[in-house]
Amino acid sequence: MADIPYPPELMRDVAKRRTFGIISHPDAGKTTLTEKLLLFGGAIQLAGTVKARKSARHATSDWMEVEKQRGISVTSSVMQFEYQGHTINLLDTPGHQDFSEDTYRVLTAVDAAVMVIDAAKGVEAQTIKLLEVCRLRNTPIITFVNKMDREVRETFDLLQEIEEVLKIDCAPITWPIGMGKTFRGVYHLLEDRVLRFTAGEEKRSEGELIKGIVNAQLDELFPLEVGKLRDDVDLIQGASTPFSLGDFLAGKQTPVFFGSGINNFGVQEILQALIDWAPPPQPRVAGVNSAGVSDSDTRLVQPAEAPFSGFVFKIQANMDPKHRDRIAFFRICSGRYTSGMKVKHVRAGRDMKLANALTFMANERVLMEDGVAGDIIGIHNHGQLHIGDTLTEGESLGFKGIPYFSPELFSAARLRDPLKSKQLQKGLQELGEEGAIQVFEQEGGNMLLGAVGQLQFEVVAQRLKDEYKVDAIFESADIHTARWLTFPDDVTRRNFEREQAMRIGKDVDGNPVYLASSRYNLEVTMEKWPKVGFHATREHGQVLA
Repeated sequence: MADIPYPPELMRDVAKRRTFGIISHPDAGKTTLTEKLLLFGGAIQLAGTVKARKSARHATSDWMEVEKQRGISVTSSVMQFEYQGHTINLLDTPGHQDFSEDTYRVLTAVDAAVMVIDAAKGVEAQTIKLLEVCRLRNTPIITFVNKMDREVRETFDLLQEIEEVLKIDCAPITWPIGMGKTFRGVYHLLEDRVLRFTAGEEKRSEGELIKGIVNAQLDELFPLEVGKLRDDVDLIQGASTPFSLGDFLAGKQTPVFFGSGINNFGVQEILQALIDWAPPPQPRVAGVNSAGVSDSDTRLVQPAEAPFSGFVFKIQANMDPKHRDRIAFFRICSGRYTSGMKVKHVRAGRDMKLANALTFMANERVLMEDGVAGDIIGIHNHGQLHIGDTLTEGESLGFKGIPYFSPELFSAARLRDPLKSKQLQKGLQELGEEGAIQVFEQEGGNMLLGAVGQLQFEVVAQRLKDEYKVDAIFESADIHTARWLTFPDDVTRRNFEREQAMRIGKDVDGNPVYLASSRYNLEVTMEKWPKVGFHATREHGQVLA
């Protein structure tokens, strides 16, 4: 592939793409920042989360009914808009730790991330976990320290905490002038200018620009704050590591911006940084002739290669309750999407037609006419596509998957109305396929649910009720953990399955799973069956031997 010249138009279009996700701890202001980025990008006319809930014009990335009730993001939204000649693909992620698997899937589909930090709370638990996920792929991180218009922590202390806890170097790009009621704006260290803060603007806040930190106008406007600002800047320039584009792209350094998302302040600088510094779509490692399972035969798929390829990283059912639809979110990794094109479904080993693919702006959808590497398209899915599936123009590629983790909590669903068993089975199957929860089927048809956090059960119960008209009670199951099984031969498989029939289930892809009642039970079984593989993770789309 490396010797084949890439199509110039494709190279041009790929270079214009920026695909990023937003990560944060709950309540740091992630959803608000998402809306303000859309506002500045011209994708919406009125930001809706905080100030315009009653307006029919508002657009928000939290579209699911349970999200509206709880005020949290539990699904991932994809939004595309144009900004300064670039196509921006913004992926919003769940902030709540109970939905970390969904966030992990999304972060495999991005080329950069914006990390939102609450200036009053600093680094929080979920932020640590999400940054660790980004570090697995050396994803470049831009940091936005939010809520500077409130009483917050000392700025140098915040930066020190980010560096020490998250193990990433900080390079301040803007620096706050005051905080809370005395927050006056920010000084841009690279451009030697002050952007004055104005609160309460609904549409957008360009702010007043004041050139130069030695400008006498600053002494007139901010007599109480300008002395500390100049001292801080002297300290930063003398002791802080300057911004390095190379270190940023390697995931070693994060440029830091300060602002107030709810007041539209500092948002434009984030967008500009994404345009100027964030990478365009990057090459992806793919297994060759192996559906992504083997490491022995891989190659780098270049984004400007002419043949189309990509992978499914999320499946969402009932985005439009009126039509009971299911959408597969697909990251294009190479080539160009055109409506009606034929592609190879690698796992299924058959061809399929891609027609009427969608692009998204919050809960609005538009037919996609053209897409290149970096773009996220929505494919109408009637059960044929699973998470981790690869579609190509002929080559049997498998992009390196993202793992299912062994659940930490288990429940069994009990129906209030036994006549609804078929609806329950269908609902759990579809919710399991989209990754909302892990579903294991035991002998006799019993359905067990596995989750990372308790809130997953609550969301699934609500969705079963709203979308499938099934009223179910979730009761704790006598299971400590789950392990995916691999066998050296068919004889060992049959003997193990015969002895452990009551402890074996199957996941949504039909893979065998051992459901251990306790840690002791798992250890004893592993000692007795040393040739059997017990795996705490498996890759999406991977069928175990």
